[in-house]
Amino acid sequence: MGPNYRRPDAPVPPLVGDVDRVSQVALPEWNVYFADTALQQLIGRALEHNRDLRIATARVEEARGLYGIRRADRFPAFDLRAQETSARGPAVLSVTGESGVTRRYDVNLGLLAYELDFWGRVRRLSESARASYFASEAAQRAFRLSLIADVANAYFTARALDERADFARKTAVTREEGLRVISRRMEAGVASRLDLLQAESALETARADAAALARAAANARNALAVLVGEQVALAAPTGARLDDLPLPTMLPPGLGSAVLLNRPDVLAAEQNLVAANANIGAARAAFFPQITLVGAVGVASNQLDDLFKGDRRAWSFMPTLSLPIFAGGRNIANLDVANARNVIAVAQYEKAIQQAFAEIADVLSDQAYLTEQYAAQERLLARQVERLKLAEARYNTGLIGFLDVLDAQREQYAAQQALIEIKRARLAASAQAYKALGGAATNQPPAATAIPTASGVQP
Repeated sequence: MGPNYRRPDAPVPPLVGDVDRVSQVALPEWNVYFADTALQQLIGRALEHNRDLRIATARVEEARGLYGIRRADRFPAFDLRAQETSARGPAVLSVTGESGVTRRYDVNLGLLAYELDFWGRVRRLSESARASYFASEAAQRAFRLSLIADVANAYFTARALDERADFARKTAVTREEGLRVISRRMEAGVASRLDLLQAESALETARADAAALARAAANARNALAVLVGEQVALAAPTGARLDDLPLPTMLPPGLGSAVLLNRPDVLAAEQNLVAANANIGAARAAFFPQITLVGAVGVASNQLDDLFKGDRRAWSFMPTLSLPIFAGGRNIANLDVANARNVIAVAQYEKAIQQAFAEIADVLSDQAYLTEQYAAQERLLARQVERLKLAEARYNTGLIGFLDVLDAQREQYAAQQALIEIKRARLAASAQAYKALGGAATNQPPAATAIPTASGVQP
């Protein structure tokens, strides 16, 4: 009863990125993809101690249990009962005119209300629970991927802020030396009071930047500790360069959009759609008769000692047929709810596909243009360093004023800070790529369990 499931068409183009090259990507495990040892340790500890991941894992166990409950409804349930019934009747109701006590002892094997599932209501409810279980399992894998990417991003951010703060501190030291030179030149009458004030302003700017960047780096480390899920002894800022961190292999420029279907979040959305589709069948089946079997077989006696002697056999069988006639519109309303939830699930599935497409497209464009931007920024920094050297040389010979030197310092400082940020963005894009493509191949579910194969479900 109800519609068979069919996967909706993906609301995205068949290709992502360069249309001239289409390929599939098999990513390695995270501890191979991210080669930095410190990052590997942080990710490993986060997967072990993160509280949100622990909750997501428990929800998988909860969904598995709920599916087991629903699945059990498809099979007869028996119980073994032993009971004693004692009753005292008054004399006025007794045939003999005397009051008395009667007793009955029963031992039987009972069939608990078993529904003959002619219309598939129980099967569709079991199918829905199974799909919900798969959805929670996929959602847990999706959160695990997000956690890996978030830890990597937080680590890259902390390292980048450390490097930027270290450069700001080194800049402040350089400008302190420049201030001393300006002071001596002013004492000699070569420099003006304006030059001194400009040098002091440049020094305080560098000191303020160093403090602000150090504060941001400390906050980033705190955020990383929260992701890991426990207090961790992170290495103190050392000014290590982001260039020391290995950059994962770049993705090919063109991908088939079929890779979207391997993402755990897309799988979770599809399983939620399967569950909603199955609930429509269950709601439709509620309009048809229900046949329920209840019975028992055993022995009965008025004496406990005689319970298993002689012919004490007893049985009962009570099939029940119930047909809904008037329920105040309850069944119609339930069907309307199931249909509406199915429409919502379709939209959520299509939205998940579109979001996945956008993320992969962003990753491909990021890695292409960030590489180009990084090369251009390196050339810009080299030019600004050369410009600063020339400006300082011309100032020392009196050809230009200190304002030109100060301008060259600011441009060189900004170019260096921008280069560090681009390095961080490249590393962050690699983390996002791991998440966008669904992680390693071993993170994907087996083909047999990716889509439920219960009654009424077609891939």
